[in-house]
Order: sequence, then C-alpha cells, then structure tokens
Amino acid sequence: MTNFHYVPVAVDRAKQRTIAAVIWMGLGSIAIFLFFFNPASASNQWFPKCPFRMVTGWQCPGCGSTRACYQLLHLHPVAAFKLNPLMVMTLPFIVYGFLGFTKSAITGKPHRRIFIPPIYLWAWLVLLIFFWVFRNTPWYPFVS
Repeated sequence: MTNFHYVPVAVDRAKQRTIAAVIWMGLGSIAIFLFFFNPASASNQWFPKCPFRMVTGWQCPGCGSTRACYQLLHLHPVAAFKLNPLMVMTLPFIVYGFLGFTKSAITGKPHRRIFIPPIYLWAWLVLLIFFWVFRNTPWYPFVS
C-alpha cells in the first residue's frame, strides 16, 4: 500500500492574507446573520432545507447543523449537542484549522499541525456512517 502525503502548494503571503480575510469576513457575516435569524422558526425563509431530507425523508449527518450553530452562538451547548452531536464534536478541529491558517498567513510561519493517524480518520468515517444510520432510527437517544 502506498502512503500519500499532502504537499502544500506555495502561495504568497499576500494571497494567504486575502484568503484568510475573506474566510473570516464570510464566517463573521454568516454568524451575525445566524445570531439574529433563528433557523428553527416557523417563518424561516432564509435557510435552505436539506435536499437529502426533502427527497428521502431521512436526516443526513449534517441535518441540524445550522440550528446547532444558532444554539452555540446563543451559548446553549447542550441544545446544540442534541441537534447535531457530530458537528459539535468536529467543530473545534475545523476552528483550529482556520486559526492555524490565519496565523500562518499573518506571521508567515507554518502553524503546527496536529498529525492525525489514518486509523482515526477511518474511525471518524465509520462514526459518521453509524451516526447517519442511527439518527434515523426510532430508538432513544437517536430519535429526533
């Protein structure tokens, strides 16, 4: 079996700073919008419905993520966890990646990356599949 290694593409610092600024402005704009508009409200017309759920009637692994982010912005982590536990557990790793990219863009020094052995990535994929299956079952605690 061959080992595949990620080889970063050389991007100049000005371009990295621009990318980081666009990412943070976009995330900030989305967070402000999400803070003021509840995606769970009955009059919600701003947030798209899940296409997978509209077609099949089942929840995908991402269903509830927008509502969970709304709850996190309002400092309700338990409510967010009930809506989408996988997203809440994965979010710190995503934020760490964005912060590391931003630090690298500002300082010019590569950020320290967390080495995740492939077995953990496969385990996360298996967890994702189990989460997808079990969240569509009628048994507690998976029932929505």
